[in-house]
Amino acid sequence: MQCLTWDPPLISKYNINGPRYTSYPTALALDTAFDQTLINKAISQAAAKLSLYLHIPFCHKLCYYCGCNKVVTRHQHKADIYLDALAQEMALYQPILLNKSIDQLHLGGGTPTFLTEVQLSRLMALLQQHFTIDSDAEISIEIDPRSCSDNKLRHLKTLGFNRVSFGVQDLDEKVQIAINRVQDTDLIRHQVMLSRELGFSSINLDLIYGLPYQQPASFVETIEEVIRLNPDRISLFSYAHLPERFAAQRKIASSSMPDAPLKLELMQLAINRFVAAGYQFIGMDHFARPDDSLAKAQRAGKLQRNFQGYTTAGQDALIGLGVSSISQVNGVLWQNSKDLPEYYRAINAGNLAVERGFSLNDDDKLRAALISQLICHFELDITAFCQTWQLDSFWQYFTDGLARLQPFIEDGLVLANERQLKVTAAGRLWVRSICACFDAYLAKGQQRYSKVV
Repeated sequence: MQCLTWDPPLISKYNINGPRYTSYPTALALDTAFDQTLINKAISQAAAKLSLYLHIPFCHKLCYYCGCNKVVTRHQHKADIYLDALAQEMALYQPILLNKSIDQLHLGGGTPTFLTEVQLSRLMALLQQHFTIDSDAEISIEIDPRSCSDNKLRHLKTLGFNRVSFGVQDLDEKVQIAINRVQDTDLIRHQVMLSRELGFSSINLDLIYGLPYQQPASFVETIEEVIRLNPDRISLFSYAHLPERFAAQRKIASSSMPDAPLKLELMQLAINRFVAAGYQFIGMDHFARPDDSLAKAQRAGKLQRNFQGYTTAGQDALIGLGVSSISQVNGVLWQNSKDLPEYYRAINAGNLAVERGFSLNDDDKLRAALISQLICHFELDITAFCQTWQLDSFWQYFTDGLARLQPFIEDGLVLANERQLKVTAAGRLWVRSICACFDAYLAKGQQRYSKVV
């Protein structure tokens, strides 16, 4: 891959608010007037293999930066109540998933390792009871190092988990104190090494840039330690400081936050170091070793994107279980209630806890395919796209998109002709903004989002 270029005038011009496009339309388009009968139809017409996401909302401690749906508690029995509800939700889905199998399973949160070994065993038994899980399925879990003992890590392996993702965020103690997530570097190092010894097929480390008190000198130490740990994948997320939306973020002093130029310098530093260390820059916020399945999928033109981010499967075949989780199957999106008591009320009444949803029309599907191709592979074969979607003229159909794309073309961020639409090396930082040119909902001024970098 060509090196990214860093042009301050372009950064100033294009660092605007924009969606992350884990779906199109985005989750903000979901409507409470959604017809839930569409769920059965979508699943019945879906491919034979699906991905499954389970949201575990519980955390032992509050991380001030976090904007996830979570419940902070020290009462372990609350997870037992939640597993009861998950069992009921699985039973509701079981009849319509009889002819489907699960080839990817992911536990996210919250903190999935909040669950004890006994609770994790119960959860996996429930999944095996209600669904057909492929023998070679990818089974992954997000781990907070502070809540994962050596025995729990070993237990995860015996339960069939083969991919682990550790929340590192930053190794600098001053930053950790500011975000209320203090974790020893030796602990992370030990758990990564143990995971490798246990034979997990993939290890991911999560980092965040833009956190309070982050500086290039200290952040580069975190980066270099991560490189020494040699994970298969690295996630580098941009911190969105939105204290007006997330109460916990009000505990972070605004004076401690890096300004926009410094935040950009932190991102630039990380990208350059990881690429120099041999990682493939997947796009936006992900890196992978060249021999990792994510990197291979991108090189083969088969990389996908869904609500979990970049993936090798499940772009339009993802079932979400648990509070706030989102499903995306065969052109239909739906989301469970974000409120845990409301989720319980619906499930205990024998109903799915779906709160809102959306069914894509033909134009939505076409635009979703275009945006997915650009955000995963940075180029589009227009001739092939027109044949697939039976378009007589690509640019005639996307006249509005071409007009919005023009500044990117003039600045050398996009190459566009009758045969190809390509995001250049200089434009890869702005792929979210480039994709937004084809977003029919965003063009109406419907929503606003975080900065693209």
